[in-house]
Amino acid sequence: MLGIGTINLKVVVLDTDYYAMQAINSYLAWDRRTRVTFMTTEIDAFWAYLNEIPIAELPDVIIIDADHLGDSRQVREVIGRMMRIVPKALLICLAQAIHTQLLDTVAALGVRAFLLKQEVKMQIAWAIVYALDYNFLITPGIAHLSKSTHNKRVYDAAILPDQREYPEMTDRIRQAIRLCVIEGMPAHLAADEMGISLHTVRGYIKDGYRILESYDQQEYPTDMTPQERAFMRFTALAIDEKKS
Repeated sequence: MLGIGTINLKVVVLDTDYYAMQAINSYLAWDRRTRVTFMTTEIDAFWAYLNEIPIAELPDVIIIDADHLGDSRQVREVIGRMMRIVPKALLICLAQAIHTQLLDTVAALGVRAFLLKQEVKMQIAWAIVYALDYNFLITPGIAHLSKSTHNKRVYDAAILPDQREYPEMTDRIRQAIRLCVIEGMPAHLAADEMGISLHTVRGYIKDGYRILESYDQQEYPTDMTPQERAFMRFTALAIDEKKS
């Protein structure tokens, strides 16, 4: 299961969008392979943290909001400084929109992944682990630009797989799982949100857990809760079973 119980990545998040930063932190917190040790919306706070922590506590992964680093010169300066401070860190850039120049710039600098936020979403932890095995990783929307670039890293980039599908899962079961597992909403509030009874919501959750488990033959740590396992199965990549 992609290092469950063996991989423990320290992650630092720099995102000028406070709500996006909180969402990333929430998704990574569900996955035992990733552990957010610091997050901030301010670049100065980011530098202060990296300069003050002991070498042993330096992050294994740095996630940055590449859209708001500035122009190409500023992007090169910021990323270059990151790499000098934490040369072994897996550097992942996120963006709201596709910018060919930004893509070519970060690829040339040696960034390991360039991902569109609206495509990676709650698969962020899976994307981090997936990126460990590739020279450069991009999301499908960015892949459309690869044919028009002369950057070999972009042209040869691996593409993040889609989310695993569960054909038996109805939209209502999926909604219940999303509310109660992904968003952590209590069942009685999910029932109000969906306009159904508490009994029905609990039935949806039970069916959802059964469906998720039926498509996953992996073993999990014995102390992992059913909710943790459900989150990882619900957000899994379509081909993760090939990378066990």
